Amino acid sequence: MAVYTKFSKSNIEEILSNYSIGKLNLYEGIQEGIENTNYFLLVENKKYILTVYEKRVKTADLPFFSKLMIGLNEADFKCPTPIINNQKKAITDYNNKKMMIVTFLEGKAKQTLNPQNCKLVGLEVAKMHEITKKFNIERQNDLSINSWRKLFNLVKDECSKIHPDLPKLIEANLHDVEKNWPKNLPSGIIHADLFNDNIFFQNDKFSGFIDFYFSCNDYYAFEIAICFNALCFDGLQNNLSFNVTKAKNFIDGYNSIRKLSNNEKNNIKTLSQGAALRFLLTRVFDSLNTVEGAIVKIKDPIEYLKRLEFHKNAKNYEDYFF
Repeated sequence: MAVYTKFSKSNIEEILSNYSIGKLNLYEGIQEGIENTNYFLLVENKKYILTVYEKRVKTADLPFFSKLMIGLNEADFKCPTPIINNQKKAITDYNNKKMMIVTFLEGKAKQTLNPQNCKLVGLEVAKMHEITKKFNIERQNDLSINSWRKLFNLVKDECSKIHPDLPKLIEANLHDVEKNWPKNLPSGIIHADLFNDNIFFQNDKFSGFIDFYFSCNDYYAFEIAICFNALCFDGLQNNLSFNVTKAKNFIDGYNSIRKLSNNEKNNIKTLSQGAALRFLLTRVFDSLNTVEGAIVKIKDPIEYLKRLEFHKNAKNYEDYFF
């Protein structure tokens, strides 16, 4: 979440006039995140999030996101749900921008997840994968392995400004991943961005996932690989280490709902290396292409170098979970 499009109170009130939820009490821009503009809204003492779609989000993808959240809510899965406007649509147009108001999810993100938290998240990820098997919606992953070489070419000439060895390290890892990427693993709808700031807890109980705007169709095991990178490393930058206990707990939770196949387990190293590369590349791109005047907190790409080192040296899935 971030603020690229700046709205006044009258702008927000004008947007709300297209809804039947009441009058604005207060609003506030949300700095966290990098993709879209987000505002916290208090309307008739009820909380909402207004998301204005920017940058990588395509207009054609918006119905997928709204239908996904609505469908998950109808299945009693915990996540925000879109508010339908007076035209009976989830998406609103305002000042040549597409936007959505969603319900506010109570709870908070934890800066660090403990092993029991990881088990809960693994269970909920598998539950989401199972629920969405019944959904008749589909979206291609625009940040799949097919995009990484192109993304690298966009930053190759300048990424050494961030770290002198980046071009060489990215090329070496990209070569490995392109050579070993699996085919025909079980696939379906994944969240694709389950970092701890998109996972909410209340009193150590899971309260939901937020920020579904990278959701797409891809390998279920790629979701797990993303979670390993996002949730199972401890420390900062050069002192990062992989926490096998967290990963084992995550897998135990996941397997309690949907059991990983041997083929998925055997490819977890390559998928995890690819997931680390994907987030390194997008963070490098964002660091080199900041929007002037935007209220946004850019995430550090360097912390992904230690992750890539671990994945490159891992032998098989037993290095991730027993």
